Amino acid sequence: MLRSLIATTLLAFGLCGSLAAQTKAALEPVQPVAAVPATATTPGVQSVNIMDVKPDADADPKYASQTNAERTKVQPGNNAPMWRQVGAGVTGFSSLPKSEAPEAGNLIQPFVQYPGSRLTNAGEAWRQVRNNWIIPYGGALVLIVLGAIALFYWRVGVIKLHGKPTGRMLERFTPFERSAHWANAISFVILAISGLVMAFGQFFLLPVMGSTLFGWLAYILKNAHNFVGPVFAVSLLIVIVTFVRDNLPAKGDLNWLLKGGGMLGEHEVKSGRFNAGEKALFWGGVFVLGLVVVASGLVLDKLVPGLLYERSTMQVAHMVHAVSNILMLVLFMGHIYLGTLGTEGAYQGMRTGYVDETWAREHHELWYDDVKAGHIPAQRSQPLPPSQTVRV
Repeated sequence: MLRSLIATTLLAFGLCGSLAAQTKAALEPVQPVAAVPATATTPGVQSVNIMDVKPDADADPKYASQTNAERTKVQPGNNAPMWRQVGAGVTGFSSLPKSEAPEAGNLIQPFVQYPGSRLTNAGEAWRQVRNNWIIPYGGALVLIVLGAIALFYWRVGVIKLHGKPTGRMLERFTPFERSAHWANAISFVILAISGLVMAFGQFFLLPVMGSTLFGWLAYILKNAHNFVGPVFAVSLLIVIVTFVRDNLPAKGDLNWLLKGGGMLGEHEVKSGRFNAGEKALFWGGVFVLGLVVVASGLVLDKLVPGLLYERSTMQVAHMVHAVSNILMLVLFMGHIYLGTLGTEGAYQGMRTGYVDETWAREHHELWYDDVKAGHIPAQRSQPLPPSQTVRV
């Protein structure tokens, strides 16, 4: 039995070796054709410039002297000369107007030499940056911040009031301020969800939903992203103009930052209508990143007049848009948490416009003192419900 097993094993190895030799022999005549550019995602494989591969010249010594007509007869279906012209940047014919599509006659971007790197295609370089840097590191950052918020909620929980509510309400946001905030917040959430699905959906939704359902979902969210974008842009400008005055730097902001606001202690550090953390979010997240997101989005939608919309322009705009959106998203994840689950009474203030006197004193004591002193009106717009009174 052992002798039979050994014989069978040797026979199997012999057949495999014979098959491998026959396969190698069969592939030898077309071996040069296999030197196709390898993608940079393949481990241990160096990409080859397709323009440097000339399989027909090696296979036929008369290749260089053949005309296109002769080559068509000898090697029907050989379109290597055309692809060499494509890679060399030769402009062909296109029915699209040059003013709308200046690169329509060029099938691919030209090969370029970046400092410290090999000769590569600009489009492939953009793809590598997106797939190897923006997507993995951006997704990791979102998950890290989400985990940090969950850990904070688990260990600290809701920041509750130390004193009892008095029932006396102060108007913190007018109806106009709340309308601007909610228009901007709702459009931001729609843009964030649609952007996350378009960027990362193929990794966590496609395997579960299947290609058909995921394709429809991506199509719907893409259109929602395009139509909601202008709403976000307009509401962002309104939010900036509306709240810029109360977010200017003030005395005590640096002390608030150095002490982390004192949110984990018994008492928070005194602050005005907005504390230093909210001001940093306003200037960094709303003003800087928000305007960058809007500007790059307008470029991607081709809404900037006079701009030359080449492939490189759109690629740079895409990278700027993606990076600024991810940074803006992780900043506002913390803001959304503190404004809803994280702080008792905060969501009520933005939903109704009013906060309890105790809430104002504990979270924004300097603003509360200004209201008490009459420097800021306790009620600026609509009257309170009959069961509530305003203390000045």
